[in-house]
Amino acid sequence: MTAGLPATPDPAAAYAQTLRRRAVWLALAILCVGLAFLLDVATGPAMLPPGHVLRALLDPAGVTPAEAAIVRAVRLPPAVTALLVGAALSLAGTEMQTVLDNPLASPFTLGLASAAAFGAALCIVAGMGLPYLPQAWVVPAYAFAFALAAALLLQGLSRFRGGRDSVVLFGIALFFSFNALVALLQFAATEQALQQLVFWTMGSLGRTDWAQIGALAAILSIIVPLSQRSAADLTALRFGHERARTFGIDVSRLHLAAMVRISVLTAAAVAFVGTIGFVGLVGPHLARLLAGEDHRFLLPTSLCTGALLLSLASTASKLLVPGTMLPIGIVTALIGVPFFMILIARRVAS
Repeated sequence: MTAGLPATPDPAAAYAQTLRRRAVWLALAILCVGLAFLLDVATGPAMLPPGHVLRALLDPAGVTPAEAAIVRAVRLPPAVTALLVGAALSLAGTEMQTVLDNPLASPFTLGLASAAAFGAALCIVAGMGLPYLPQAWVVPAYAFAFALAAALLLQGLSRFRGGRDSVVLFGIALFFSFNALVALLQFAATEQALQQLVFWTMGSLGRTDWAQIGALAAILSIIVPLSQRSAADLTALRFGHERARTFGIDVSRLHLAAMVRISVLTAAAVAFVGTIGFVGLVGPHLARLLAGEDHRFLLPTSLCTGALLLSLASTASKLLVPGTMLPIGIVTALIGVPFFMILIARRVAS
């Protein structure tokens, strides 16, 4: 024994402490999501007392039929949609930043949201329909189809040329191409179609019904376990592709599977609510501050941060201008830009 030397920290104890800290942050994030959800449901033009809102959620027979209808039919669907869409966009952004090793990557970086906007614009301006599909599902179906087609095109081009930088460059090309096509459709649209198109591109949580919410929840329930199953491989990927290959990981297969999950999550989210920016960019950064790079904790934490951000944005959209609900895409941009600048400043400072 050497007297006077500082004690060597126990790596196992330090690792256990890190895991406990990440678990606590995840639990706090879940709690914040619950509180933000209740706040979202409690706010609206009808000034209902918080106790009546809770009773309408838990025991509708304990409030008047009007209060029950306001809470359960008017406020609840957009609030649930905010949770699901925020979680989907944030999870997609987290996986995208990992596989591309690019902190600026998001579902919008690769032009997937722009492709969805073009699909919706084409449907609205040309008055297109789909056989055997209800009218309420036609625009989301076109948006989903174009976003998925763009993702497959991107994946095909990246496999042809190879490299993460190529994926980003192809994505940027798709982003500007589809934005130009949307502008062309806006130029040729009638006044009524143009109004409908502009409203769609601003994003709205209030256009979903319970059937569409169920579809979005089903997609998340399939994708989230698949993402979580790849958590260890995604963590290894943060050490670099060569290091990940030494662990026996098929990097190409991991990359392809992640891109498919990202495409489905983004297409589903954008198809139902329109283009909503910054959640897929800010949510992953906030989750990394809490959970680090261990994807066993990072992925579920990013689900929570995305849901939290969009739920708070939904509340803000009802409070910023009394009596008016602002489009959610405008609110996320107004909140997301300064929040993202703060995150960048903290990262630079550290």
